[in-house]
Amino acid sequence: MSKKEQPNYYAIIPATVRYDTNLKYAEKLLYGEITALANKNGYCYAQNKYFADLYNVTTISVSRWISHLQELGYIETEIIRNENKEIISRNIYIVDIPYYQKNQYPYIPKSKEGINKIVKDNNIKYNIDDIFYLIINKSNEIPMKFLKIINRLEFNYEPYMIEHMNEDEINMLKNIIYVLYDLYNSNFQFILQKVNRENLINLYFLAEDNTTDNLLNYYKKSIINGSANY
Repeated sequence: MSKKEQPNYYAIIPATVRYDTNLKYAEKLLYGEITALANKNGYCYAQNKYFADLYNVTTISVSRWISHLQELGYIETEIIRNENKEIISRNIYIVDIPYYQKNQYPYIPKSKEGINKIVKDNNIKYNIDDIFYLIINKSNEIPMKFLKIINRLEFNYEPYMIEHMNEDEINMLKNIIYVLYDLYNSNFQFILQKVNRENLINLYFLAEDNTTDNLLNYYKKSIINGSANY
């Protein structure tokens, strides 16, 4: 994307990003630029060099900023490969809750045409299912400290136990573990030392009853807001 192709759309930086102390100023600015570029097609296809030239920094710096935004759950990246597994493009999707609620940036490609000819490689390190199966299989890819928290909370089910659970129970377990892992990686580890199993499950049911939007974000905020009472 050349500079003369710069969009004339507004950049949007919601409060969740503006006041996130885990983000650098440059990362917040980059997030806003991504929202502007994504406003037309639902995703941003600009490469790191475009952002590097725009902000007069190195592509390595841009790569770190994008990785950090993704780690904190504000964006998701999708790598498009051809049938020879060669990277041909990268798309960046906004997944922060304000956009999710308005359905402006759904993480769904608009067209599946040619999907048999193009292999799509989701570049998210761990999604909900990944984390769930890594944990129940006691994978060393999950930090031991987090596994100990899961063990204390008795969410460390064995695979054979999962076979006897219904779909709703499995989805609840996956969602709770995913949010706990998100908190673990977002400097809220102190909260995880205080929460208990019963409270987490009760908060989950309350979240289901009180939101019709992004359940996981609502549930996460419920845990954080309730931490003062633990």
